[in-house]
Amino acid sequence: MTGGVDTHRDFHVVAALDGLGRLLGTATFDATSAGYSQLTEWLASFGPLAQVGVEGTGDYGAGLTRHLTGQHIRVVEVNRPNRQKRRRQGKSDTTDAINAARAVLAGEAHAAPKLRSGPVESLRVLRETKQQLTKARTAAINTLRALLVTAPTALRESLAGLSTTQLLVACANLDTPTVPASGLRGRARTASHDELAEALCDHETATRTALATLAATITDYDTRLTELTTQLEALIARIAPRTLACRGLGPDTTTQLLVTAGDNPDRIHSEAAFARLTGVAPLDASSGRQQHHRLSRAGDRAANSALYRITLTRMATCERTRTYLTERLAANGSNKKHLIRCLKRYITREIYPQLRTDLATLTP
Repeated sequence: MTGGVDTHRDFHVVAALDGLGRLLGTATFDATSAGYSQLTEWLASFGPLAQVGVEGTGDYGAGLTRHLTGQHIRVVEVNRPNRQKRRRQGKSDTTDAINAARAVLAGEAHAAPKLRSGPVESLRVLRETKQQLTKARTAAINTLRALLVTAPTALRESLAGLSTTQLLVACANLDTPTVPASGLRGRARTASHDELAEALCDHETATRTALATLAATITDYDTRLTELTTQLEALIARIAPRTLACRGLGPDTTTQLLVTAGDNPDRIHSEAAFARLTGVAPLDASSGRQQHHRLSRAGDRAANSALYRITLTRMATCERTRTYLTERLAANGSNKKHLIRCLKRYITREIYPQLRTDLATLTP
């Protein structure tokens, strides 16, 4: 029999179908370790469990996917039903669970989910943290510079013309009022708070305090980002030395390609599948006597962006790549964008064997 699961943060709705697609039952279980075990036992009560289709294997269904995989049960990643189908049939958690099971049974869903339990998952969580801290740092710097625009003239002029590094040091050293200790009580607390409020009523004092706080926050972000960069570089060198050694790849681009591929090497069965996953496989757009291929806008766009950066690096540093560009431009007048797309496809073909070897090495 086949199971289908519609996942949520706090609970999962599951449906069981027999080999002919007939509904055997539906149930709801908590999204906890105990709930995962109960869900598996409930499905097994209908007979031998062949496979389970799970929506959201990358978020709310990640824990269940790890549990089922650990029980040696085949898990299939199921996308949400298309909107036209939902408009016709309506939408409910039970309906979604049944549709997930039917998609697997009919062969419409067949993708293996990412395991999210190995070194590549470690890369993903560290990289995602770094990306969020980078965004927060940029936002803090923008806020600091915006405050300077409306700061009192004397303060603004004293900080004008400084680089970002110099500005952070200068702001961190600004004179600010002392914040009273949190343990104060009674009259001592009232007096200290009154003194602080009196100081902050002055516009320049409040602005200095805000600038100093932002500078300290940005400096802390810099420290954390440096630590994360070191951690990522050490991890990527350990788990993907062959991929990292490819020309034009660095820690960032290698990390992105690994995260896109996932921990399990069997998830991407061929080089062509990897090209489709990264959005560099051209789509046939031929008609009649005209043979033509067009740009694919599908696939993982972050991985596609990484391949673009790799291509630009090779165009700047690789003599073979520059020769290819020169010859193609002279031979048939192809535009540069088209040739970059061709290069991305070639680079994917070169990277895939190294990537698969690294992933296979990680698999116990």
